[in-house]
Amino acid sequence: MTKEERFEALKVRLVEMKRVEAALYEKGIRSIAGVDEVGRGPLAGPVVAAAVILPENFSVLGVDDSKKLSEKKREELFERIKEEASCYAIGLIDNQRIDEINILEATKEAMSQAIEGLSKKPEHILIDALTLKNIDIPQTGIVHGDSTSVSIAAASILAKVTRDRMMGEYEKEYPYYAFAKNKGYGTKAHYAGLDLYGACPLHRESFLRKYYENKK
Repeated sequence: MTKEERFEALKVRLVEMKRVEAALYEKGIRSIAGVDEVGRGPLAGPVVAAAVILPENFSVLGVDDSKKLSEKKREELFERIKEEASCYAIGLIDNQRIDEINILEATKEAMSQAIEGLSKKPEHILIDALTLKNIDIPQTGIVHGDSTSVSIAAASILAKVTRDRMMGEYEKEYPYYAFAKNKGYGTKAHYAGLDLYGACPLHRESFLRKYYENKK
């Protein structure tokens, strides 16, 4: 594929990703927030959510599900999204709260926190797979929303890069678990660190039950 063909493909993809938002714009809704989270599965660290309101004329190419993008591309888009967004906010729930209320409820709390942190109140919220009963704003939960809605995809990138950077910083304090590489997920290196040094204050004790049972 030539450079020109790749550019055209990205433009087509952006139009596809904006269809959900376009349908809401046609109804007269102008302020749409996309919401997504990252970090539901790791053994350590927080769950992080982002909420972002993009302008109707948003035209940054390449925005897609953060899992489909390289780290370099995510970092690039992270800065572009922040520059172009009408507003955005981050929500974060730590591992202790996750242990206290479970990961699903913690995810909802992080999302609610992000929405409430927006400097503008959205007229409609698009959320990846969930809806939030405690938020009194019209919402649409979209399964695989991060690959079908540009607003949710933008939120997924903001959340992913924010959390990845945090885990990289955590490795400086807790260098035994390869957090910078695995972001807290249960890799071989991570389990090796647990075997040698035990859990650190960032670990989700509720996620380590099977690990502890296997150690008996």
